[in-house]
Amino acid sequence: MQPRSSEANGLLLGLGAYGVWGFFPLYFPLLDPASAYEVLAHRIVWSFVFMIAVNSAFHLWPPVRVALASARVRRLLVLASALITINWGVYIWAVGHDHVVEAALGYFVTPLLSVGLGIAAFGERLRRLQWVAIGIGGASLVILAIDAGSVPWIGLVLALSFGTYGMVKKLANVEAMASLTIETAIATPFAVVWLVHLQLTGSLAFLHTSVGHTLTVLTAGVVTAIPLLGFGAAAVRIPLSTLGLLQYITPVLQFIIGVAVFHERMSTLRWLGFAALWVALAVYSTDMVRHTRRR
Repeated sequence: MQPRSSEANGLLLGLGAYGVWGFFPLYFPLLDPASAYEVLAHRIVWSFVFMIAVNSAFHLWPPVRVALASARVRRLLVLASALITINWGVYIWAVGHDHVVEAALGYFVTPLLSVGLGIAAFGERLRRLQWVAIGIGGASLVILAIDAGSVPWIGLVLALSFGTYGMVKKLANVEAMASLTIETAIATPFAVVWLVHLQLTGSLAFLHTSVGHTLTVLTAGVVTAIPLLGFGAAAVRIPLSTLGLLQYITPVLQFIIGVAVFHERMSTLRWLGFAALWVALAVYSTDMVRHTRRR
C-alpha cells in the first residue's frame, strides 16, 4: 500500500496532468498563424528534442535501448507513433476549426471504446453495468449524430485513435518515457520534411512571425511531455480507480471551454446527447470503482 504522502502527491500530479490537457484548447490558438499541420510537426519535433534532453539529463537511455532490441516492440511502437500522430493532428485541427466540444466528445467516449477494444483484443468479458454503459453511450452517439446531421467523425477518430493507442502501448509494455522517446523519434523525420516543405513554399510561420510566436512554438515539446510525466508518476502512486475518475477532468474542461469561451453551438438535442453520455460514464465509473474495491 502506498504511504498517504505518496498518494497525495500522486493525486496532485494526476490533477496537474489532466488539467494541462484540459486547457489545451486555449494553448493551440496561441500558435496562430501556423496551420494545424505545422503545429503538429512542431509538437512532434520539439517533443523529441525535449525527450532527448530529459533522457540525457537523468540517464534514462537504457530502457530505450532495451525496447529497441525487440523487433516486436519496434513494430508496435511504429503503430503507436502513427496513432498518436493522427490523434494529435485531428485534435489540433478540431481546435483550430471551432470543434472543441466535439473534440471533448472524443475523450468522453474513449473509456467506453477502450472496454470494447478489451473485448476484441484481449477477450475480456464485460460485467452487466459495463454493458449498460456501452448501450447508453451508443444511444448518446446516435442522438449527437441526428443533431449534427452526420456522424461525429472528429470525436470518433479521436476516441478510436487514442483508445487503440492505449491498447498498442499495453501490448508493447514499454515504460512511458522510453515509449514516447521512440514514438517521437519515429515521427520526427516526417515532421522535419513537412517543415522544410513549408519553408520552401513560403508557408512556414515559425521564425517568420514574431519572437513571441517563435518562443511559444518552442514550448510545444514541454507542454506535450510534462503532463505525460505527471501522469506516469501519478499512475504508480494512486489506485487505478482514482486515476480512472481523474481522466474525466480533461474532457470536462475542454467542454466548458468550448461552450463558455468559444461559444460553440449547443442545441437541446446536443445537450441531451451529452447528458446521455455522462450517464453512461457515471454507470461505467460506478462499476469500475466497485470492481476495484472487490479486488
